Amino acid sequence: MNIALNMFPLQFKVGDFRLPQKGTDYAIFFLLGVGVVVLLLLVINYLKNSNKVEVLNKTAAGEHDERKFSVFTFHRIASNLGLDKEQTNMLEFVLKCDDVKDPAKSFESPALLDKHFKKAYKIIEQTSISQDEMTQRLSVLFATRNIIENKSDSLSTTSTREIPENTAAVMAVGETSYPILVISSRGDSLVVETPLDNTGEPLYLPNGSMVRLSFFPGSGKGFSVDSRVLGSTESFDGRHVLQLVHSGQIKKLSQRHFRRRQTVITTAFYFVSEEGGKGKKDVKMTVDKRRFTGNIMDISSGGCSIKTDVPVNSKQKLKIEFTREDDSIIMALGEVLRTSQSGTDTIMNIKFLKVPRKSLNTINAMVYEYTDN
Repeated sequence: MNIALNMFPLQFKVGDFRLPQKGTDYAIFFLLGVGVVVLLLLVINYLKNSNKVEVLNKTAAGEHDERKFSVFTFHRIASNLGLDKEQTNMLEFVLKCDDVKDPAKSFESPALLDKHFKKAYKIIEQTSISQDEMTQRLSVLFATRNIIENKSDSLSTTSTREIPENTAAVMAVGETSYPILVISSRGDSLVVETPLDNTGEPLYLPNGSMVRLSFFPGSGKGFSVDSRVLGSTESFDGRHVLQLVHSGQIKKLSQRHFRRRQTVITTAFYFVSEEGGKGKKDVKMTVDKRRFTGNIMDISSGGCSIKTDVPVNSKQKLKIEFTREDDSIIMALGEVLRTSQSGTDTIMNIKFLKVPRKSLNTINAMVYEYTDN
């Protein structure tokens, strides 16, 4: 029996067969999303390969890949220094002003760090919209720099042979101290200026006399060493000098809080007297009208030393005033911590009690040598 199979085409209208509209929208968005992701992956892969080729090309040409500013390293350094938020922002500004890529490297070199701060100092001077704003910004700049200076431990002096020439020092003979200069640390002996007695004549010290030398070689760190006199002579420039025994027994003194700069600046000072009760608010300070003069021998934002022919006692408060080359007037209230004799002159070591912010900024700029004056 033949069975005939007749195939009939399926009859339907296109309009009768539809996916739900909602499902269609989902499918379209899904496909578009997949397409975008694939495209992004292709672009990223292309960029990565392009960067690799560029780096290889630079390496082949002897070039190094440019480093980016390390935010992590920067914040670690700022945290270790104990900077507050304002000082941290200032330090970041300083480093970025000089396009620093490796903060850690800069902190290994005080000279490099000062280069960054000096550039930032100039930019602040040029971009501040008012004198008050500039004073405030520079105040934060120098506060930040002083903190870094105090935390730095890069200086290490282990022998008198490492003392730089023309370093200011103090020689103690018994209970009396004399300001001197280290003339030379080369050779078999340490050559220093002979101290002057009360009459201005070279002090006679027999061979074998024990002395103590204290010095601050260009920073806030101080050192002392015990030595003895080998002999005395007259140097080629006519100065009387002492030859001292070299020593490797260097002792570190308590650290000064601020960098100090050797200088010679003519200054005026006035005696200040206090009147009133025990409370600070009740004390009235009166400035004597008599004007005395002397020379500032060294200065920091914390104090200075003044050489004068005026006899002054310890604990005496002074108003100090001097003029810079740009005619700016620097004023400070100070207190004499101690005195020493240099011939007929008196050397006063003074601690600043009060300094206007503008004057303090000028002193800091002098000390760190950020200005041309």
